[in-house]
Amino acid sequence: MPRPIRTIGVPMDLGADRRGVDMGPSAIRYAGLADALTDLDHSYTDVGDLDVTHPEQGDPDSIKPSTGRAKYLAEVRELCARLEDTVAETIADGAIPLVLGGDHSIAIGSVRGSAHNGDTGVVWFDAHGDFNTPATTPSGNVHGMPLAAVLGHGGFSAVDWASASVDPENVALVGTRSLDGDERDALRDSGVTVFTMSDIDERGATAVTESALSIADAPDGIHVSLDLDWLDPQEAPGVGTPVRGGVTYREAHAAMEIVDDANLRSLELVEVNPILDSHNQTAELAVELTASALGKTIL
Repeated sequence: MPRPIRTIGVPMDLGADRRGVDMGPSAIRYAGLADALTDLDHSYTDVGDLDVTHPEQGDPDSIKPSTGRAKYLAEVRELCARLEDTVAETIADGAIPLVLGGDHSIAIGSVRGSAHNGDTGVVWFDAHGDFNTPATTPSGNVHGMPLAAVLGHGGFSAVDWASASVDPENVALVGTRSLDGDERDALRDSGVTVFTMSDIDERGATAVTESALSIADAPDGIHVSLDLDWLDPQEAPGVGTPVRGGVTYREAHAAMEIVDDANLRSLELVEVNPILDSHNQTAELAVELTASALGKTIL
């Protein structure tokens, strides 16, 4: 069914070490996003990009957590607060927010906005767990922390701008294959359901995605967070933290076609890095997968 779609660009790369994901929203738009969605008869608007602080303008130690390190935390906080408001306003207007990153730290704002005035579940398609905290992170990069942040894990339990009203029992990770040691232990105790690539190997991408959507099926809908490094680097080379052994092109499309049948409340695509890409291949794939998640089928 055609629905209003509102695109919000968030060209931020403060949460990652490697530069380039700030150009992700432009690359995805250039790859034909507007045409792909209007061809599906959706009412489509693009509100442009949020203003973002660049690393040269920010302070990597702007906020020093009591333990550990989280670089550019003040700048991430400010950006995510504005994104939260924009996503919440979009949902209140009856549209689906389509958020284009940017690194995955922006998900703090996306999830909080989606959960604002709503009981929302989350499906997180990602090679990584994103469940580190300032105390456990090996890098200090916030793009490895957003899922822990929105669930109030560890030191984030006292961070009122990060944690969202999301029940861990309504959260599923899909396609995970790269976890740090402390992150692995934390996920085991979190209540989050983790479907690794081994689960996809054994059961298939469609069965695993159906299970994940069932887990995340909260009364007011599902937020889907799609990190393009979920796919194998041969399919999506233009990402900042590629991990071999990801899903194939067809597995990704099959999963997104199942997302279209779910009660989708909001959708984000993150970590497209044109600097590392080949002929905008990853951005074009992001457009194709967005279309599949919003109703495109072969017949």
